[in-house]
Amino acid sequence: MTRLLLLRHGQTHSNVSGALDTGEPGHDLTDLGRAQAVAAVRALEQHDLTGLHVSRLVRTHQTAHPLATARALDPSIVHGLEEIRAGEFEMRNDHDAVVGYLGSVAAWITGDLDHRMPGGETGHEFLQRYDAGIEQIVRDAWDRPTRTVLLVSHGAAIRTWVSRRVEGAEDHPEAQERLENTGLITVEGDPASGWKLLDWHSAPIGGRFLEDEEAPDPTAVPVED
Repeated sequence: MTRLLLLRHGQTHSNVSGALDTGEPGHDLTDLGRAQAVAAVRALEQHDLTGLHVSRLVRTHQTAHPLATARALDPSIVHGLEEIRAGEFEMRNDHDAVVGYLGSVAAWITGDLDHRMPGGETGHEFLQRYDAGIEQIVRDAWDRPTRTVLLVSHGAAIRTWVSRRVEGAEDHPEAQERLENTGLITVEGDPASGWKLLDWHSAPIGGRFLEDEEAPDPTAVPVED
């Protein structure tokens, strides 16, 4: 059995401007985002981590760096853990783009996996590549006596995967609500027998003083079915 800690990256410049930034390499962390990443190190002290994983987007690497340094861990890049691709909405922050993106995420969370993000992927395609990333992480951890691993990923991607793949998540009211920068969701299980939700921490794990209520941040805001 593996315990997965799914940590959303720290705040980026695109989060502040409200832009749908899902391509590679993506924008850097802001000063607040870097402070969130540093604060996460202390917040995670109770966890005996045996692995640290990041997506291909630079903001996950920057978020993981303080923890990697403190724990002498070498972050592993895992393909498939990237944000839900915005397709035709990429780098837009206008109302129609944000509503279109969040509408697609809402469709997937509530079970319409055939829906396609305009110019992007379907829910099935997203889950296939995210599942593959999770399976790789579990395989990498399998021969270790304790299997608690942290992956730094992305807001809409984490919420959607947890909502569709984790037992009990569909009844969790926050499955369609916010996951702020450095919010943390903890699950336990494995791909074969399934996953159980242990904790859903929507706010920055370093403390609410690290929130930014002024940032539009479309990949964190609530979605409606």
